[in-house]
Parts: sequence; structure tokens; C-alpha cells
Amino acid sequence: MGFKIKDINLADAGRRKIDWAESRMPVMMELRKRFSETKPLDGMKIAGCLHVTKETAVLVETLIIAGAEVSWSGCNPLSTKDDVAAALAAKNISVFAWYGMSTEEFYWAIDKTLEMKPTLTLDDGADLIFRVHSNFPEQAENIIGGTEETTTGVHRLRAMEKAGKLLYPVIAVNDAETKSDFDNFYGTGQSTLDGVLRSTNIIIAGKTVVIAGYGHCGRGLAKNASGLGADVIITEVDPIQALKAAMDGFRVMKMDRASKEGDLFITATGMKDILIKRHFEVMKEGAIVCNTGHYDVEINIGDLEQLAKSKREIRENNEEFTLENGRKIYLLAKGRLVNLSAAEGHPSEVMDMSFANQLLSLIHLAQEGKNLENKVYDIDRRQDENIASLKLSLMSYEIDTLTAEQEKYRDAYFEGT
Repeated sequence: MGFKIKDINLADAGRRKIDWAESRMPVMMELRKRFSETKPLDGMKIAGCLHVTKETAVLVETLIIAGAEVSWSGCNPLSTKDDVAAALAAKNISVFAWYGMSTEEFYWAIDKTLEMKPTLTLDDGADLIFRVHSNFPEQAENIIGGTEETTTGVHRLRAMEKAGKLLYPVIAVNDAETKSDFDNFYGTGQSTLDGVLRSTNIIIAGKTVVIAGYGHCGRGLAKNASGLGADVIITEVDPIQALKAAMDGFRVMKMDRASKEGDLFITATGMKDILIKRHFEVMKEGAIVCNTGHYDVEINIGDLEQLAKSKREIRENNEEFTLENGRKIYLLAKGRLVNLSAAEGHPSEVMDMSFANQLLSLIHLAQEGKNLENKVYDIDRRQDENIASLKLSLMSYEIDTLTAEQEKYRDAYFEGT
């Protein structure tokens, strides 16, 4: 199928990054070793749409070692690491991704991956799955199943299932505990602030940081920002999540009020129009706004541009908007995922577990997908526990086990006071 990337001459630099990621991803490397012999994905054709990073490259190459034929595109126009894409292409892997893709090029790349007529799909945001359903529904007959990596994508797919529109089974990898409690919480919490710091070089200590959303990602962000000395404000629409934030020691308020207090705003909701015109109109001089949700709809950039009399790129991934009254607001990474557009994404150590879930889920679909209904499935609890146990052992940690007597007590219904 070939490939289309930025520059094949970047391959050596990309390979060094992949080598580094492999050294930080012991679970994936152990599974790669096991499956290099058994080839559980032999005969499978996998179309993937997921950020082209060094960690993703480890997953792609493991899928191939496990027997699959793979074709790949990036799931965000600004998240592809061009050197990593080049390293994959240099090994004759079909990859169609480069940093700075237009919307038209983005969907062209997805369509290219579908030319292989996949039997399995792997998604981050459900764009590939939705493309199959809307533009190539005839391909769904040959697809055994798919996986979904992120919260936003799972929400889309559950809506499709509810509407009776889902044409093949999908496993919600995002909802695995060894994914969401680590990748979303620790990964987003660290990598988002990494993106902010690379594009601004500000100090977090002493700043008022407004975080929209207190799900796994928002909680991780709040923990890290607070740890760096920030005064954290949480905005929420879910009363339970808002109560958690309050009990965790953070201030909770409406965005209309928070927009007057914040120095740095980070959206992490998956919902559109979190920051809009009336919020920009009351922000402090020099306020910084960015997004770590999957799509670039959380910050209404059209409203910000309407209020601005001029804008310029003042630093890489940092645009300065000067409003009519002379105040300046700074938008990072054009409102796209700041942790991937302005930094490297999540650390390899947490992606180790996320991608182990992807690998094992695809193997499960290859073996059992034809027996599943067209629904969104959670991963098996045993898979979660096995990945956690393997990670712990490779980190040289040990845990206790219940004795036979304790197991008997646990399962007894007649034990009382």
C-alpha cells in the first residue's frame, strides 16, 4: 500500500525514540516475546487510527510481530511525530500521517488505511469506525471487531449502539482500569502540563489554574497542578464529580466566575463550547487557554478570533490574540490536544498498559469476535488483573494472596458478628 509521511530522512531519529520507548514498556516487550512464537493475529488485517508516537510505534510493530498486516493513520492533525512516522515507513509499514494535516488530508489518510479491507480496526476517537459506517458500510461485513482507545470515542460508539447503528462489536479499551486509572489520570496529568510548559515556559506555582472537567483526566491534572503549587479551580456539570473535587480540596465554581480568576485554563471535558465569547471577554490580561480533550471544539476559537483585532504566533504552539481593548489572551496548540500537539504525549510507562490492553483485546476479537453481538464491550476483568500483575512483577513488586481459609470467608454468606 505504500506510505505518505513528511520526510523519510527522519527515520533514524524516529528509530532512536522507538528504542527508548521499548526500554520503558516492559509489558509490551514481554507480550511481544510471547506472541512472536504463537502468532495469534496471523491472517488479520488491522487498520489503525491513533496518534503516531514512539509508543504507538511499539504497538504497531508488536501487532506485526504477532502476525498481523497493519495500515495506520494519525487520529489528530497535529499529533503525529514525523520522525516516528518515518521510522515506520522505513520498515515498509503502511503509514499515512504527518504533522499539520488539513482536515481533507486527515480523512484521506483514514481512507487509505481502509484500502487493505481490514478484518479488525483500532481507533482513538472513533473517526475510523465512523468513516467505515458512513462512507464504506460494505466493509463492515468483513470486520470482525474493533477497539477504542479514548473516552470521547467510547461515548460516540455507545451512542451508535443505542441508536442501533453499530455494525460490528467494539471493545472499550479506554474503560479498562489499567488504562483509564493510569493513562488518563497519570498520563494526562503529566503530559498536559508538559505541553503547557514547552509552549509557554511559565511557572505553575502561584498561578490560578482552571480545569474544566473532573473525570480521570481532570483529576490527574488537578493533582499535578496542585503539586506544582497552583491554586486549582474545577468547573463541572456533574454534581458527583464536582463534589469529589470539593472533597479533594479544590475550589468548585461555574466557568462564568472562574473565567475572571484564572491564569491558565485547561479544558478536559469532551464537550463543545466550554470556553466561549463571554468568558474571553472577562479573562485577565495574559490568560492562557488550552485543551486536552480529543477534539478541538472545547475552546470556541471562532469567538476568540471575533474578539481579536490581531493575532500572531509568539512562540511555537502559542498564539497571542490581542483584543479590541488591548488585553492579550494566549491560545496553545490551536485548541487541539496540547499534550500531543505541543509535547510528546503520555510517558511510555503508562502507555505500556494501555497498549497491552489494545493488543490483548485485538487478539480476543480475532478469536471470538464472530461470536459477539454488535455492541460496545468492556474488557474482561481478568485481562485487567493480568496486565496489572505483569506490570508489578516487571517492576519487582510483590503482593499478598489470600489463603484458602480467607477465600472461604470471602465467599461465605453466613458469617456475621
